[in-house]
Amino acid sequence: MNKTDQLLAKYPIISDQVDTKELRVLLRELEKVLRGGTAGNIVEFGCYVGTTSLFIRRLLDAYRFAGEFHVYDSFAGLPEKTSADNSAAGEQFKAGELLAPRKTFVYNFKKAGLKLPIIHKGWFADFTPKDVPENIIFAFFDGDFYESIADSFRVCAGKFHEKVTIIVDDYANEALPGAARAVDEWLRRNQQFVLRTEASLAIISSCPKT
Repeated sequence: MNKTDQLLAKYPIISDQVDTKELRVLLRELEKVLRGGTAGNIVEFGCYVGTTSLFIRRLLDAYRFAGEFHVYDSFAGLPEKTSADNSAAGEQFKAGELLAPRKTFVYNFKKAGLKLPIIHKGWFADFTPKDVPENIIFAFFDGDFYESIADSFRVCAGKFHEKVTIIVDDYANEALPGAARAVDEWLRRNQQFVLRTEASLAIISSCPKT
């Protein structure tokens, strides 16, 4: 059994915003990066109460990861939608939904006995490239809306390692069409990357050099 499956068998998922299948995909892709041994740092945009963050931290610890782990969240719920996010299936997603205060995130890490990531509180639109580390080898974008995903790419794009893996949640979720629109637009401008999907996730990686 690999470390991903060991962790999923041992620890509970603490919110209903991620399911086991998607979490397994996310962790499996991170485990591939960690096994590859590339030095660098990890970012997560949109952490909510910390469900995925806790599992990412556990996997990093299992591999004695020496880089930095940064998380970014408004801790004030979702921002306003734009027209790019309109979907009859997603009417429940409104500004302020999915609010989880920073103290809840911190509490969940302390309860689990895990080292806190470096926490950045704010709207993604307000972050700049100075707010993210160099040499990002793994990124998880879970911003739900078009502008949040687009801002995540804007902030991180110049900091991606040449072997980066980027996971974007809700790419195949009809309730949140803005996520796919933001991903597709970015990929059209950055054709050195390839995309595949699994569950609702977009898995983006750099094209192998020939």
